[in-house]
Amino acid sequence: MVSLAFAVGLAAFSPVPDNQNFFDTSTAVRPATSPARQLTPEQRGDILMAMKHYREAVDVYREGPASSAVLHNKVGIAYHQMLNMPSARKEYETAMKLDRDYSEAVNNLGTIYYSQKSYRHCIRLYKQALKIAPKSASIYSNLGTAYFARKDYKNATVNYQRALELDPEVFEHHSQYGSLLQERSVTERAKFHYYLAKTYAQAGQGERALLYIRKALEEGFTERKKFLEDSEFAFLRELPEFQQLIASEPRVL
Repeated sequence: MVSLAFAVGLAAFSPVPDNQNFFDTSTAVRPATSPARQLTPEQRGDILMAMKHYREAVDVYREGPASSAVLHNKVGIAYHQMLNMPSARKEYETAMKLDRDYSEAVNNLGTIYYSQKSYRHCIRLYKQALKIAPKSASIYSNLGTAYFARKDYKNATVNYQRALELDPEVFEHHSQYGSLLQERSVTERAKFHYYLAKTYAQAGQGERALLYIRKALEEGFTERKKFLEDSEFAFLRELPEFQQLIASEPRVL
């Protein structure tokens, strides 16, 4: 993008000819234009990632310094999006070697293990990432999802609640190509949405809780009585919207 460079000094005063209007700008000095700012390999790669040109993004990121943990992490994300897990893992591990306190790379390596259903390893990595970045809602969300995959619903709920405390919008983020991946590939989506509804209800976010109750029912959640028995939903039960949801038979998607 071309930017305008403006002079900051005062021009020397010179008399204005009698036949020239003092406010005539036709002969005024125009601000000089500076050359277009050159984008860095990281910036160009980010643009390609946003366009989902992952292979091209890898090539452009590699034009940057090989010692950059950030670039190795982003190359890993590009490979991750292409489902090339061995290459993604290698890049995340390289980023971690270059910067031991790089929580994003640790988290992203955890998502590799999650995709391979190695939940014990990914939980260890998510916890390691949280030691570095204890206020990361996305990492708490990932840790909760890993516990959910192991059917440890108690620990899943604890971590979902902590994620929501840190970022009320954490579960509404859909995609991210910056530096940290948020896990969303949950097999039991109906039950997952039930627990999200419970998490939102406990946080007092009734509208979001109702949204995820609907999603859970639409995805075939069969334990409908839980919405009538769980204490977290007590404040919703008098609402017409809640009563209508429970009484209806949402079409299973």
